[in-house]
Amino acid sequence: MSINQNTANSAASAKTASFAQSLTAIVLGLFVVGFVGFSHVEAVHNAAHDTRHANAFPCH
Repeated sequence: MSINQNTANSAASAKTASFAQSLTAIVLGLFVVGFVGFSHVEAVHNAAHDTRHANAFPCH
């Protein structure tokens, strides 16, 4: 394998890893919004609500 092939493989691997990280962040964000934000379980919803207020993030 030549140096150019190693460089190309490293760039492709880094791009794939970056895509996987982005996809994981999107899925986690959708889970948090979908489950915690709209949860009918009061304890879960209130914990998220209190955390938003503790971080000075408006939610109303």
